[in-house]
Amino acid sequence: MSPALTIRVYSEGALAQAAGKLRAGELVAFPTETVYGLGADATNKDAVAGIFAAKQRPSFNPLISHFPDRDAAARHAVFDDRANKLAAAFWPGALSLVLPKREDSTICELTTAGLPSIAVRVPAHDMARALLRAADRPIAAPSANRSGRISPTTAGHVAASLGNAISMILDGGPCGVGLESTVVDLTTDRVVMLRPGGVTPEQIRDVLGVDVVMAETDDNAPKSPGMMSSHYAPGLPVRLNATTPDNTIGDEVLLAFGPDCATRGFAQVLWLSKSGDDREAAANLFAVLHQADQCRVKGIAICPIPDTGLGIAINDRMKRAAAPRG
Repeated sequence: MSPALTIRVYSEGALAQAAGKLRAGELVAFPTETVYGLGADATNKDAVAGIFAAKQRPSFNPLISHFPDRDAAARHAVFDDRANKLAAAFWPGALSLVLPKREDSTICELTTAGLPSIAVRVPAHDMARALLRAADRPIAAPSANRSGRISPTTAGHVAASLGNAISMILDGGPCGVGLESTVVDLTTDRVVMLRPGGVTPEQIRDVLGVDVVMAETDDNAPKSPGMMSSHYAPGLPVRLNATTPDNTIGDEVLLAFGPDCATRGFAQVLWLSKSGDDREAAANLFAVLHQADQCRVKGIAICPIPDTGLGIAINDRMKRAAAPRG
């Protein structure tokens, strides 16, 4: 029988307890600026196996390892000039880098799905970095939810999705960004964006002076989380680019964006951003999806969102949420 889940609001004592549990090989959910992560010691294969069991996640899907600073990440990943420039520009922050794994890295192969590369990030959330320093080891941390479902932006979302499958939730309030990190692959001469997120392709191009290539969906051997075709899925079916209700579906809740979004005829309307602010919409996205999934309707419709800036990442999440489910 699984032990009862402990939920503690952030304090020095709660932080010390969470760090101790991580060192002991237990699973701890904690906030970052993007979403809540489900943390385990990335060097402990049994602890990492616990992540896959709790999330019911395919073991070929690699995890991102989190560090308190760039130097700690460089003890496990090989940084070239491009990686150093991006780390200087965006760390701490919502950017994960896929880099060659150092031969002497102690991070277990289950964390990297047996690949010669490793995904690394330094989060911007002060509490997350304090936990990483206190744990004193790399922490593998995918989003703290069942695999393929809506990502969590509050401690309540984590508890509802994972419950007693994990040991502890460190409650730091709602996440600020609300979208997972951008993931950029630098293991070849090209700069490949595996997953769009809080750092845009334009920002990366401005730092490196080269074009960013967008990766294709990969359901078989992804190099990064968030690359599978069906992901971030609510229980209700999702319809994209909705401008009018679909009467063949029945009652729908509309996720609305922008002052020109047509809301008439929908059973309910939940706003991502009334003003059309993509940053506000990104921060609200998963929380609104969770709310929509609890509505007594037949489906979720999503207003068109411009595919620019953070809209690229929002549309990526929504496309995967609407994909056919295996």
